[in-house]
Amino acid sequence: MSAICGLPLLECVYCLACARWVWKKFLYAAGKESENWGFASAGEFEPVPRICRYILAVYEDDLRNPLWAPPGGYGMNPDWVILRRNDEETQGRVSPYMIYLDQDNADIVVAIRGLNMAKESDFLVLLDNKLGQTKFDGGYVHNGLLKAAEWVLGTECEIMRELIERNPSYTLTFAGHSLGAGVVTLLAMLVIQNQKKLGNIERKRIRCFAIAPARCISLNLAVRYADVINSVVLQVTFITFSSGSVCYAYCYE
Repeated sequence: MSAICGLPLLECVYCLACARWVWKKFLYAAGKESENWGFASAGEFEPVPRICRYILAVYEDDLRNPLWAPPGGYGMNPDWVILRRNDEETQGRVSPYMIYLDQDNADIVVAIRGLNMAKESDFLVLLDNKLGQTKFDGGYVHNGLLKAAEWVLGTECEIMRELIERNPSYTLTFAGHSLGAGVVTLLAMLVIQNQKKLGNIERKRIRCFAIAPARCISLNLAVRYADVINSVVLQVTFITFSSGSVCYAYCYE
């Protein structure tokens, strides 16, 4: 009799626990995940504004006659743009991007723009995923973003290798925003896994800046590639920069 009477009480406790979980989810803010992060040094943060301008420049049709340039311009030399790929050239496999030889900063930059709300193909890339099903280097990654990164590497491998061999002291930087941030995260990891394809470039010369990245890799991979991949997260009143690490807030838990 006592066991039967206890059932309603257990159900109430269970319902209250579920309600508390749902309530916390509604009140949850992403900023809580980074509230205990340390501050990046000025030197670590220095490339970020410049990298952001390069990503924004991908949206322009003509860098010599820009329409959306920020105050002070993009800080780029149009003659140093190696190539640009638009939606037609990428066949919807990845959002538009460019390769820029930054001779002022000894850097080979691959910059990929973010999601285009009017492009169905961009949404198809994001929707091409099943959690915990696409394995990569001992972890899990977003399937659609991985395929996009594979397409970029396969298409531009020879050009990147040539630039690296011609500029042996330059860094190789992958930069992207939103959807593009997810692609460059996977692209940087692919390059590290296939360094021979790019002339055995040293890992220390490879870096990635993911601006407002999409969820794309498991936490164990974020930790293992922390020396290469950096995430920049825009919050309500300030910017948090996770130096040398992909923020776990953007990884599968």
